[in-house]
Amino acid sequence: MELNALDIQSTTQTIVLNTLAELLEEIINTKKDGPKEWMSIEEACQYINISYNTFKKFRLMGLRVSEIDGVKRVSKSEIDRFLLEHSF
Repeated sequence: MELNALDIQSTTQTIVLNTLAELLEEIINTKKDGPKEWMSIEEACQYINISYNTFKKFRLMGLRVSEIDGVKRVSKSEIDRFLLEHSF
């Protein structure tokens, strides 16, 4: 079987387009899986890789949590602020 220049170009183009599509999908999925702006306490603990007990200590140290009708949420920007404030 002999490949001519058009077959090679078409095959190469298909491979490049498929690779770009896979990379784009990976980027989109990574973005979706990243931290949300408002997280549950469990998600916040996962975001900064700490236990729930450590999270409770952080709250005593000034980490602010929003609570509406018993639902607690913490913002990513608040966590980032708190960590920066306590960095040395």
